[in-house]
Amino acid sequence: MTKLWANSGDSHLVEPDDLFTESLPAALAARMPRSEKSDDGQFETIFVDGQEFRRRMPKAGMLTDEEGRTVFERAPGANDKALRLVDLDGEGIWAELVYPSIGIWTSSIQDPDLLAAGSAAINDWAIEYQRFSPRYVCTATIPLLTPESAVAEIERAAGLGFKAAYFSVAPPNGVDDWNSAVWEPVWSALSETGLVCSYHIGTEPHDASSFNGAYFRGPGGAILNYMETTYGGQRAVSKMIASGVFDRHPSLKVMVSEGGATWGPFVADRLDEAYRQHSSMVRPQLRRLPSEYLYENVYASFQHDRSAVAAMTAMGWQNVCWGSDYPHIEGTFGHTQKTLHELFDDVAPDARRRIMVGAFAELFPHVPEAPADEA
Repeated sequence: MTKLWANSGDSHLVEPDDLFTESLPAALAARMPRSEKSDDGQFETIFVDGQEFRRRMPKAGMLTDEEGRTVFERAPGANDKALRLVDLDGEGIWAELVYPSIGIWTSSIQDPDLLAAGSAAINDWAIEYQRFSPRYVCTATIPLLTPESAVAEIERAAGLGFKAAYFSVAPPNGVDDWNSAVWEPVWSALSETGLVCSYHIGTEPHDASSFNGAYFRGPGGAILNYMETTYGGQRAVSKMIASGVFDRHPSLKVMVSEGGATWGPFVADRLDEAYRQHSSMVRPQLRRLPSEYLYENVYASFQHDRSAVAAMTAMGWQNVCWGSDYPHIEGTFGHTQKTLHELFDDVAPDARRRIMVGAFAELFPHVPEAPADEA
């Protein structure tokens, strides 16, 4: 079977357990996100700045160690910069856009000083991955409780060498949403530094007083919850488009990771219809149709979605990327080649190359070219 090579528009680092205790004063480190799993491995509790969030763990990947404790099987290179490249070579993954893991929970921190310090600690650690290999495109975690702290870390991250900035799909609780004018300095900073604004789905901030581990319960809850996570990225880019962000910052690029890609043409059509059919109520007026901004400025990665290929080949959205979600349990590690062949064997070579390699390379031209497929 031909070995296919692809870039990943969605992967993750796994932060070491001592990341914050080694890099922050003890009083701050104790309030940063950390995870504890129950002895039977069925539940995980996330501790964030005095809040506790309990959720059920997936059974996939659960193992028992030599002492009878439940542990989770991870890809061998999940915590190792060098061994990770061995995993990627074996899977046929060339370069990765890499998000945090436990760091995603920083969106639930309510203290601006804690969030700024914790984000900087994550970024100082993550940039060492990127410096180890140009195949790692790490996202800088941006503190979003105030526009001022966000701009400061964007500028610092760009100076460190980051090419992408991780944003939760919604601002922290109590902060104005992405269509508010308060974020204009942030869009300007991203545009001026060239950092790609990278949303990862499922990263909405949570309030422990109302969090129950799920959006929905009852019959079908697991499927409904998974479905619900996809909408955050769509809402975020729709707010940016409708409020004129790309009118003012035409060079700004956005990636929505792990949320599929078929939604792009649908959202583009709905935004255009709203703009045309309700034009008397539209504020601000845009220079172009909303769909033009989505097709030009917005990218999206998908993992297994069969229909996502058609978003490009049949519906014309060129900014479609594949993603592996390495090393998460629901990702493709161990069966990446099977997944790629199932998705792309019947796709024309130019379209296949665009989705697997080209759209990613367009966003991150500093990354060395991916290898050709190997017979």
